[in-house]
Amino acid sequence: MALVLIAVLAPWLASTDPAAIAGEGLRPPGAQYFFGTDDLGRDVFSAVVYGTRASLVVGFVAAALSTLLALLVGGAAAMRGGAVDQFLMRGTEFVQALPRFFLIVLIVSLFGSVYSIIILVIGLTTWPATARVFRAQVLGVLGRDFVMASRASGGSDTAILVQHVLPHARPVVAAEASYAVGGAILAEAGLSFLGLGDPTVISWGALLGGAQHFVREAWWMSVFPGVAITLTVLGCNLIADSLVTDRR
Repeated sequence: MALVLIAVLAPWLASTDPAAIAGEGLRPPGAQYFFGTDDLGRDVFSAVVYGTRASLVVGFVAAALSTLLALLVGGAAAMRGGAVDQFLMRGTEFVQALPRFFLIVLIVSLFGSVYSIIILVIGLTTWPATARVFRAQVLGVLGRDFVMASRASGGSDTAILVQHVLPHARPVVAAEASYAVGGAILAEAGLSFLGLGDPTVISWGALLGGAQHFVREAWWMSVFPGVAITLTVLGCNLIADSLVTDRR
């Protein structure tokens, strides 16, 4: 929630425009510049604050897309069974076996480093694990008496899936989605660090990429964006762990 508030209140929390030259280059953290300045004299604190927006948008949107696709594939495989189940699961295993990060790098290199494309590619390559987990949850519920009673009374597969299966699988799916948020943030940070991110968007990965040549003389350029990524991903993982623990 603190990170969400920082992202929403970025124009009021940032002391200057993150793209504007605020003062002398490579100034260490102090009273005037909390996180110091970069090699061009831009305020690192403002850049980290605005970078929260980009990273959280990538995490939440990519995770939502990934989870939706996983629910569709996993639910259809479990409910239909037979040849449909075999086809969808073999396709899921094929996607899961691909080197995800290198696939993302390849697609972004071919179609351009556009922010929306990066989000779309991350979302479309991170769903297999959640799909397999959701399929297992569906299969575990289908044999219960209340599902059999619903099917006997004429309930459709969609109604059974939405009304009876999803409430039981919600904690596990929510935990997988929380993990996916952290994974999407790390994937975007990796792309931006390699120079494949959207150059028009300020993100934590882009800040790390610009700081790699100044690690020894300006440690603050890499430490503060790195800490932001670490805390965000750690927070997502802790939320996921708590959901799984509550389920148990």
